[in-house]
Amino acid sequence: MKIEYKKPTLRDIPQMQLLVAPEIESGVILLRTDDEIATNIRSYTLAMDGDKLVGFCALHIHSPNLAEIRSMIIDSNYRGKNIGSELVSKVCQEGLLLGLKEVLALTYQQHFFERLGFIEIPKESIPEHKIWADCIKCKHFPVCNEVSLIKTL
Repeated sequence: MKIEYKKPTLRDIPQMQLLVAPEIESGVILLRTDDEIATNIRSYTLAMDGDKLVGFCALHIHSPNLAEIRSMIIDSNYRGKNIGSELVSKVCQEGLLLGLKEVLALTYQQHFFERLGFIEIPKESIPEHKIWADCIKCKHFPVCNEVSLIKTL
């Protein structure tokens, strides 16, 4: 297995939607429409095993200083193989090149992100409160046990 990381094209959207569908259904990841993904296609990074999409995430920029890791998913058959860690590393490197200072993650996978250098912060202290606009789309809103973590780049 040799995993390659690449930027997606619009043709990748159906495969992305299929991969993330179970996590959307369970409420772990927010639904993003095809149009929403297309509009933000440049923010995504894919993990590919040959022609098979095995994971992806997005680096959504909120301000000149802050971005958020969104919609991170790894195929259940590929978990535990450092693909998620590599995706986070790649999008953080991209953020650093863009001049970002911090990357935020709102997640149920606190320990995963802490292993990668993220530290927990109170949700109320999340910078750039426009991030909360997505929360109202969540099936768990307003009672949510996601943890907010941030990493300085």
